[in-house]
Amino acid sequence: MLKFENVSKRYQETGEVLRDVSFHLRRGELAFLTGHSGAGKSTLLKLIAVMERCNKGQIFLDGENLSHAREKHIPYLRRKMGFIYQDYKLLQDRTVFDNVALPLVIAGYGHQEVARKVRAVLDKVGLTGKEKKFPRALSGGEQQRVGIARAVVNKPPMIIADEPTGNLDPDLSAEIMRLFESYQQMGVTVLIASHDISLISRMNHRLLKLDHGQLVVS
Repeated sequence: MLKFENVSKRYQETGEVLRDVSFHLRRGELAFLTGHSGAGKSTLLKLIAVMERCNKGQIFLDGENLSHAREKHIPYLRRKMGFIYQDYKLLQDRTVFDNVALPLVIAGYGHQEVARKVRAVLDKVGLTGKEKKFPRALSGGEQQRVGIARAVVNKPPMIIADEPTGNLDPDLSAEIMRLFESYQQMGVTVLIASHDISLISRMNHRLLKLDHGQLVVS
């Protein structure tokens, strides 16, 4: 599903951030990406999202070479990924329904299909009845679940989560992780960047660890 082959990334200002990183995530696999602050986690995620380009090596998503993707093709590649952020990145002036519906509207779905898909995914993440609420009226855990619903409503084959439990207490963090596991069990590939070693250690999933830009555990 996702393959890195000897990938390196260098910035002119800060030098090499990733060095010869290679790994392969199979379809339906859940893995954690961890490492110290500045280890290269965020850069690696940006390469997957084609927000940055590697200086060396190749990255494949679902058989497509992201390293050589043309600019006009990047929006289509990103539809294969659902992104989840630590700070939620919800539209504060839109309802829960509108936030979750956004990827479907962009993809051109009709109104009835949008409504059906949004209600189904809100039920999946335990937010039935919250459709008309605004993000500011929700708890942190609820806002994160809205972010997850938005990421998966279009059924992408891969979910990428950047520190999704960083602002949540341990009980809510465990609840969010169970949600990720439920999508993995449906065949979705999940990559979660996290520094919460205690949480990771309680879950029996693959660990990818970066140390100063090098993959030291895979």
